[in-house]
Amino acid sequence: MVAEFNETEISVIRDIYESQKSYFREVGKTKASERIHKLKKFQKVILQFRKELQEAMWKDYHKPTAEVDLTEIYPVLSEIRFAIKHLKTWMKPKQVGNPVTMIGSSSWIHYEPKGMCLIIAPWNYPMQLLFAPLVSAIAAGNTVILKPSEFNSHTVEVMKRIVAEAFEEKEIAMVEGGVETATALLNMKFSHIFFTGAPEIGKIVMAAASKHLSSVTLELGGKSPTIIDETANISKVISRIVWAKFVNAGQICIAPDYAIVHESKKEEFVQCMIDQIKKHYGENASTSPDFLRIINAKHFLRLKGYLENTLKDGGKVIYGGAMNASENYIEPTLVDNVPLDSDLMKYEVFGPIFPIVTYKNKQEVIDLINSKEKPLALYIYSQSKKNIRFFVDNTTAGGTCINMSAVHVGNPHLPFGGVNNSGIGKSRGHFGFIEFTNERSMFKQKWPSAIEFMTPPYSSFKQKLIDWTIKYF
Repeated sequence: MVAEFNETEISVIRDIYESQKSYFREVGKTKASERIHKLKKFQKVILQFRKELQEAMWKDYHKPTAEVDLTEIYPVLSEIRFAIKHLKTWMKPKQVGNPVTMIGSSSWIHYEPKGMCLIIAPWNYPMQLLFAPLVSAIAAGNTVILKPSEFNSHTVEVMKRIVAEAFEEKEIAMVEGGVETATALLNMKFSHIFFTGAPEIGKIVMAAASKHLSSVTLELGGKSPTIIDETANISKVISRIVWAKFVNAGQICIAPDYAIVHESKKEEFVQCMIDQIKKHYGENASTSPDFLRIINAKHFLRLKGYLENTLKDGGKVIYGGAMNASENYIEPTLVDNVPLDSDLMKYEVFGPIFPIVTYKNKQEVIDLINSKEKPLALYIYSQSKKNIRFFVDNTTAGGTCINMSAVHVGNPHLPFGGVNNSGIGKSRGHFGFIEFTNERSMFKQKWPSAIEFMTPPYSSFKQKLIDWTIKYF
């Protein structure tokens, strides 16, 4: 069942924009206590709508209640609680030192909001990826226009009610629509744009932002590798890999995208993967209440095409492969003998298909990973400190987990984000607060300044002072 999608009229969006434009400076003056009050109200309203969110996400793409709680509601509540706990500290001016040449002065960093912000979220985690950055924007004292994906109609309807109940429109507002709406928003001048989605769309967002010199945070994606070396204790860690790969039916930017397995561990890895998939979802995942569907027919056909083209190129399905177009269902699928130039190895999978390649020596792993764009995440399963260090030192990634997958996004003490093609900027916790903040340099001169002894007209004495400064300071 598809809910009717209400596209916000462009004239209404302009009215919201103008109201926030008239109000953002007032919001920027709010104290920590006022922002904390807003966050507490936001938290309360989210909990009030918990059941409605669970029901909506089941309608949108068969998302089980437990996953709604664990991957949508809890991350946002955790972000809110972390901000509430630390916001007063974050907002305090930070004293910094001065060089000797600036004796008699004081310097500090003043944290001020960027102003009017736009947050554009994707469909795979419609609540978390819209509301988590919103928490940071509120904590930093900004006004925000929210633009969710048009693919989650039931969930969007509930989120719209949450936003309307928790906030005044002149401060936080949500608009609905597709490409036309997004284009209209991107033509407006925002102080900061936070976008989560595919790299190719991220480039469009960045180009639009450049017209107004707006700062951006781009949380993108890419092909996140999972390395299983010859020392990995597969039986102990396989549940972590299966969970991270097939949660949300693989529709997650930090999902393990492909496995690079040492040839000595391949047979054990494949068998353990199959056993664990069955343990999670039963013999037939289509009947499991815990396995999601692909969001829509477009992405179902994309994944189907990737698999079919890879099989034509010589790939082999060693588990799964069943599909049902009427339900947008794709079974958890393992693919072997995957050519490195096949669709499954060229493009981000973003679905429940897991290509497996093998290696003999560590340099092969490095060559493969570095032949692609820098990934959002890199996962290393190993008991060898030497191997782990080698893999880390010779690659670049937005984040890395060792003997675990995906959970780093849930640690508010860590920055989350990509690098270059997989993202620009960091989010979550204090890093999210800083992303929506202008770190304003402040300098105050108290006593006579040393520079006053080196101003024109220059003399031999002043030149000696300059020489002395260059030599010793």
